[in-house]
Amino acid sequence: MIIDTLEQWWNALIDVTSKLVVPDWGALVNLLPIFLVVGVVGPIVSLLVLAWFIYFVRKPRLKVAFAEHRRLAPLDEHGNPVYPSGEPYSPRERAIYEPGATRPASGEDLVVACPKCGLVRKAVDDTCGNCGLSFTLTPTTRSARRAGPPPGGAALA
Repeated sequence: MIIDTLEQWWNALIDVTSKLVVPDWGALVNLLPIFLVVGVVGPIVSLLVLAWFIYFVRKPRLKVAFAEHRRLAPLDEHGNPVYPSGEPYSPRERAIYEPGATRPASGEDLVVACPKCGLVRKAVDDTCGNCGLSFTLTPTTRSARRAGPPPGGAALA
């Protein structure tokens, strides 16, 4: 009786081992498309998704602040408008315009205060008549690029 039980266990062990050692090749060939998807296509798709995610997280995000075309000048404690130096403004409208503007829609010339001496002059003039400071009001740049050296390296700057 014990010998019969041991013989049954031995036969069961040989059957399991024979299935592992000598597999059913027809069944394994039928599983080949699944192995290709899991072993080849899956890792390629995973790497592409990972690369896309890394790019999305690290991509440069440019922050561009656009200058307002026209804004009202702030008032001081006496109710008089305060105009910043170096920015064109219209005293009649009490409005400050974006850099580079020389005329509003009304057609009058805008004026600008010199940042060095404070002399008020027309915005179309490039040079201050009092101190000789030469500066040109240019419109705020609306294009953006990453900060870095110019093409050709920092030595050209």
